[in-house]
Parts: sequence; C-alpha cells; structure tokens
Amino acid sequence: MPPLTNYAKNGIMSSQVCIDANLVVRVLTPGQESAQAIALIEAWQQAGHSLIAPALLAFEVTSTLRRFVHLQAITPSQGEQAFARFLQFPIRLSARRSIFPLAWRFSQELHLPRAYDTAYLALAQLQGCDFWTADERLYNAVKGQLAWVKWVGDFHSDQFAPL
Repeated sequence: MPPLTNYAKNGIMSSQVCIDANLVVRVLTPGQESAQAIALIEAWQQAGHSLIAPALLAFEVTSTLRRFVHLQAITPSQGEQAFARFLQFPIRLSARRSIFPLAWRFSQELHLPRAYDTAYLALAQLQGCDFWTADERLYNAVKGQLAWVKWVGDFHSDQFAPL
C-alpha cells in the first residue's frame, strides 16, 4: 500500500479542493477565521476549482448550525439563514466506499481518535488534492506528516494563492 503522505497523481495538482465542515461553518457564521474562509472560497470559485468533501460534511454542518442556535450563539433567524445558504453551497459530497478503509488507516497511523476527521484526509488522498480545514487541532496533529493539509488561519489573500 502506498505511503499516506504521497497523494499527487502523476505529480499533477488537482483542480479540486477538499474542505471540512469547520471551514464551511466559518463561511456561514460570523467568528474566528470567517474572513479567511470566505476569501478562500471566493478565490477557489474565481479560479474554477471544485469543492469536495465526504458526505458526512452535510450532517456535521447541519448539526453544528443547530447546536449554535440551541446554545444561543446565533439567533434562530441567523440559523435559518445560515442553513439556507448551506443548502446552496457549491460543494460535491462523496460517499465513496473507499473512503472508509483509508480513513481507518489514517486514524491508526496518525494516532487520531476519530475517523470522521480522517474521512476528509482520505477523500483528499483519493482525489489527489489539498485538504483545507478550520480545525486547528486536526491541522496541528497532521501538519508535520501531511504537507497537503492546510489550515484556514494561515491563508492571507494578499500573500499567496490558495493552491
């Protein structure tokens, strides 16, 4: 089996970008790294890049928005608006069965407790693309081993291109 750190197919970068639920929530709700997340999405759209994620992203975003309303972090109206924008979000969700064993392997080899976090890594590896996250804990856990994992907090639109 190939090493987990080697993802580019034939050395060619993909026009796809894998993103996680944390990044999507940053786009939909005000908060830390929201401006960077919005700038990234806009840059990718302008460059014609496709956004992808494992299908579990839909449940994570829906659950997070609902939790924010329940905890009164956002108003019910803000929650409804954010959820409506999410339903229009330009992302292709993948339910490829090959994500599961690779997510399991990433969890084992990177000593991570949750396979849903590594499902994003698995899809990015399978598609040969970068993975962008707003989960600083996950980023810090893997950045030394997976150079194609990027953190939204490191993005500054005036400093470098997103890919």
